Amino acid sequence: METLAVFGGASPCFSSSLQRSAAERSCSLSYAHHKNHLRTRHHQLSAFPSKCHLFSFFPSRPHAKTLAKPRIFLPHLVASLEQVDETYIMVKPDGVQRGLVGEVISRFEKKGFKLTGLKLFQCPQDLAEEHYKDLKGKSFFPKLIDYIVSGPVVCMAWEGVGVVAAARKLIGSTNPLQAEPGTIRGDLAVQTGRNVVHGSDSPENGKREIALWFKEGELCQWTPAQEPWLRE
Repeated sequence: METLAVFGGASPCFSSSLQRSAAERSCSLSYAHHKNHLRTRHHQLSAFPSKCHLFSFFPSRPHAKTLAKPRIFLPHLVASLEQVDETYIMVKPDGVQRGLVGEVISRFEKKGFKLTGLKLFQCPQDLAEEHYKDLKGKSFFPKLIDYIVSGPVVCMAWEGVGVVAAARKLIGSTNPLQAEPGTIRGDLAVQTGRNVVHGSDSPENGKREIALWFKEGELCQWTPAQEPWLRE
């Protein structure tokens, strides 16, 4: 019976040991497979480096400097915050007829920009055509000119830090139906053909349009008392 116990059948202790060894090998193989999977997954993800380190460089990642493209916009942003520009703003005939001149002026005054030129003016046709010469090839050009010369306009020259970009935001999209609430066109206008106000689209055009609509001596250079509270 002893011989049978040893050779004819496995003892409960010996059987349990075999099962435990098999389970450990299975667990070890499963862990190795999981580790290899994680290593492969990490390798795949490393092909898509994080975009959050826009201004950072880590010496422990020497490849980071070569992978990252120069995207630093900060110097340009700082420059725009310091540069004083000029823009030409015009209340169009519909805005004058509707009594919105004061409303338009107040938007720019509340923003903190400096008014350097202001006049009520009946625009002649040749000046209107010169102002909108970039649109001369458009089908709506004749109607646009007739509209601008149909009544008096209010010409304004404004000065300030980033005034061109800020003015475009204050004015809103060309199509009033797409302009955000809170903008001049979004609040006061309904159609593109009657959108109340014009604003220069670049600092270069701002200077060009001011020179076009104002004669020498019509602009005033002065220092607002509130200037120390607007800029450091």
